[in-house]
Amino acid sequence: MENNMCSLDYNVLNELRLEGCFLDVIICVNGVEFPAHKNVLCCCSPYFRTLFSKRWNSTEKMIYDIPGISPDMMEMIISFAYTQTVLITSDNVKQLLVVADQFNILGLLNLCCDFLESQLSVENCIGIFKFAYYHCCPELCLRAFKYIMYKFEELVKESQEFLQLSFYELYDIIDRDELNITNESQVFHAVIKWTYHQKEDRTGFLLKLLSKVRLELKDAQLFLDDVKNSEYIQDNEEYKLFFYRALFQMIYEISMNEAIGPQSRCSLAHARLPYSILLSIGGWSDSHPTNIIEAYDPRAKMWMDVTCEEETPRAYLGTAYVKGYIYFIGGFDSVEYCNRVCRFHPVQKVLQEVAPMHSRRGYVSVVILNELIYAMGGFDGHARLNTVEKYDSETNQWTLLSSMNERRSDASAATLHGKIYICGGFNGEDYLFTAEVYDPGIYQWSMISPMMIQRSGVGVIAYKDEVYAVGGFDGEDRLNTAEAYDPLTDSWRVVSSMITPRSNFGIETMENLLYVVGGYDGFITSAEVECYNKETNEWKEVADMNVDRRALSCCVLSGLPNIREYAAHREPLESVTLSAEHKLSPFYNIPQV
Repeated sequence: MENNMCSLDYNVLNELRLEGCFLDVIICVNGVEFPAHKNVLCCCSPYFRTLFSKRWNSTEKMIYDIPGISPDMMEMIISFAYTQTVLITSDNVKQLLVVADQFNILGLLNLCCDFLESQLSVENCIGIFKFAYYHCCPELCLRAFKYIMYKFEELVKESQEFLQLSFYELYDIIDRDELNITNESQVFHAVIKWTYHQKEDRTGFLLKLLSKVRLELKDAQLFLDDVKNSEYIQDNEEYKLFFYRALFQMIYEISMNEAIGPQSRCSLAHARLPYSILLSIGGWSDSHPTNIIEAYDPRAKMWMDVTCEEETPRAYLGTAYVKGYIYFIGGFDSVEYCNRVCRFHPVQKVLQEVAPMHSRRGYVSVVILNELIYAMGGFDGHARLNTVEKYDSETNQWTLLSSMNERRSDASAATLHGKIYICGGFNGEDYLFTAEVYDPGIYQWSMISPMMIQRSGVGVIAYKDEVYAVGGFDGEDRLNTAEAYDPLTDSWRVVSSMITPRSNFGIETMENLLYVVGGYDGFITSAEVECYNKETNEWKEVADMNVDRRALSCCVLSGLPNIREYAAHREPLESVTLSAEHKLSPFYNIPQV
């Protein structure tokens, strides 16, 4: 009601302005007059409150000349003062932001910042960052900076703004721990591309910039290939010598670290921070459920213990990361199968219980679609379920949906192109080949082509436009085989087998790789982890978890502001004496995460 009255008041005041009623001030800009009401302008801006104040003007005035602004901009300001809205476009937003800052109109300033944030792209993010920095818009500045860090690889390929960076600006960018790159070769190529854009002027900076490329973390052979294939340095013996020295130093350090032991295998002194981390949550370990949570740092290639002690130990649970919260759903706590749901805020480190599911569900399949959580099938302690329910975090309510065609516990599910796919599982009698799809548009489950192999305890994930079914138990053996489903052809194809057979493991995708985590191989519970690359159709072992676990769940968190709390410890970089000119670089003045 209050908001409606406020809107009505503004409409009435604007009508009075347009009708010329009760006007008590004229703002004059370059000879163009704008009649208005002092009270309305004072409510809009402290600038006008000061201008009209008797402390500023000893005599009552009707006409005020405002310098340094165009009539078009003043018209937009006055229109905003009366309507609280304004038409912002790509052509006027920067000029409008400058004027909003000049007149201290906070609401208009925020609208301009929001518009510029919505327009961020690899082509303009550097320009928007600098504009926000020099016009003291800290929130927009930070958002643009994070965008630059996250999109660095694309930015180097596509942005003309990147090529116009100063030496100090590029130096500060590639010096940041937050720079989101999967391999240091991307920084190497960025430096070379920037240098040779203006070769005569920039060649002298090359060695200083390359000192910020963290060569010791690169794969030796890949680095060597970069050197050999770079057209820019093939004919420059000085640069070649620098590169080879760095390469030999790296090989020496890696060899020394490996000799010391596995804990020292990766130098973390200069490892960049990951943008995304993989969490392994809960599961079964040492003959009982656990609440252990470990985070995998793909840059340092290490698992860190980030357990939330308040969370109840449970296995065969589902997890989901939605709207900034990690949800722990259902599972088995060694006494009963539960319908309990909790959520954890990874930044505030607060755990709270939310609405429980309608059914108890262990061996549950959980997915996210359109920011809603779907829980499917499972085991309630008495029967295998075909029921499905979804959770809306806005209303804190679970809603029952159409049931699946088959009862499924120990199945797994994924979302692809707006639909939910669930595969395999156990119905109480048989280990299942079958799979089905849910279309939320028609609220209906439909059978799709069955898998080639029956799989319970399977891992299912959407990866590069296909649905992958990996590992599991066929009733006799744990499996290392994998297959992929193409919705366009309703058919399955064989994928390279995992290195290790396993069931009841965690599965996720991160940075274009498919990860499988832990599980049971038929004899022992495992901490082993491996990842699959579709481009090469190969599996590769990665660092083991610290704790053997099966019946766990995985999820990926991206863009956390407190990512250091989930990543491997980094030693601070050595301080460098900076010139006065360097300290003026806007990138230098952004605080470290």
